[in-house]
Amino acid sequence: MTDNIIKDVWKYRHLIILFSFNEVKLRYRNSVLGFVWSFLEPLLMLSILYFVFTNIIQTKIENYPLYLLVGLIIWYMFSRATTLGLTSLSDRSGILKTIYFRREIVVISACLTSFIMMLFEFAALGVFMVAFQFIPPITIVLLPLLLINLFFLALGVSFLLSIMSIYFQDIKFIWQVILQAGFFLSPIFYSLETFPENLRQVLLLNPMVPLLDTAHKLVLYNTLPTPTTTVFLISLTIGVFVFGFIVFKIRSKYLVENL
Repeated sequence: MTDNIIKDVWKYRHLIILFSFNEVKLRYRNSVLGFVWSFLEPLLMLSILYFVFTNIIQTKIENYPLYLLVGLIIWYMFSRATTLGLTSLSDRSGILKTIYFRREIVVISACLTSFIMMLFEFAALGVFMVAFQFIPPITIVLLPLLLINLFFLALGVSFLLSIMSIYFQDIKFIWQVILQAGFFLSPIFYSLETFPENLRQVLLLNPMVPLLDTAHKLVLYNTLPTPTTTVFLISLTIGVFVFGFIVFKIRSKYLVENL
């Protein structure tokens, strides 16, 4: 069964890429600045948070502008992927009703769209590193593995949300509230060390917390994640992905009649 899924996804890889790049183009179709917004969106938020946490709330985080930007890029990828994934089936309802192909492809392409946009944002991070004369540590070479983990985590959540949105229209509004709460409960503009140990353990139940913390350490501080953190991240991602995919697989049989 798994082999068939992988073969089918590979068979339709050109369609996945086409959907993904079309989504990126459509996102900026009527925008004057176009793809430049991929750089400006995180940079505008960076400017606001940097001003607040350096002038109003004093922070002692080393390389704080880069710390902020890494956190924002990672968070925006997850946020955009799950938001696009949530509406991916309804957005493609016309083609899903007329042409048969694996329904998973639509959700995968939505997450891939966000992944592509994230790569543009990491290019902006590279520019900032040059501007701040920051030489990244050797541990940054492990960042692609973490980003793969992020992709499959977002994909698992997107599988679940996309099928839920067909039956429960309110899920799109509920998810936006959850994302807003998650933004402030994740170490994007603060460090985990800010909190006492007992509260830190509670925050770590949010999969984005260890993922963001690991990204900061790999990109900025030449620190490898502990074996416990690595196993936790991989296990949680696999669990979320498998659960989301199974729910999607079961309910997608009745998808067209409910679109």
